[in-house]
Amino acid sequence: MKSLLLLISFILFTVRSGWTQEHPITYTPADRDRQVRLETKVEGIDKRFDDLTLNLNSKYTAINSRFSEVNNKIDRLENKFDSYFIWDFGLVLMSIFGLIGFVIYDRRTTLVPVESKTERIIKALKEASEKDPALREALKRTALW
Repeated sequence: MKSLLLLISFILFTVRSGWTQEHPITYTPADRDRQVRLETKVEGIDKRFDDLTLNLNSKYTAINSRFSEVNNKIDRLENKFDSYFIWDFGLVLMSIFGLIGFVIYDRRTTLVPVESKTERIIKALKEASEKDPALREALKRTALW
């Protein structure tokens, strides 16, 4: 059974391949002209792709150079920030301590004359209260006597 199947398939394949070789493919001058036009179009498309690739590559290099310039500027700013940061921080700290010192000094210099005047006023009120009992009662209520 197998041998019969092999024989039939062998015969069919040999006969079939003979039929395909009996009909040759004709190649006309119109086909040749069509092929030439197609090749010129493909060459034009290839040239456009090459031009486009060159254009994109030049744009990428321009963008990359711009990025490197920006990175260099950022690096320079970081270096300046690092070097001036300690000095700037020191100046701000010194200014704050100077302001606090000035506030303390100004408060003391302002309070000294006020305290001496207040003491003189209280002394004068005490002297006047020795003669006036109503004033003495008022000073006792405010805890100044």
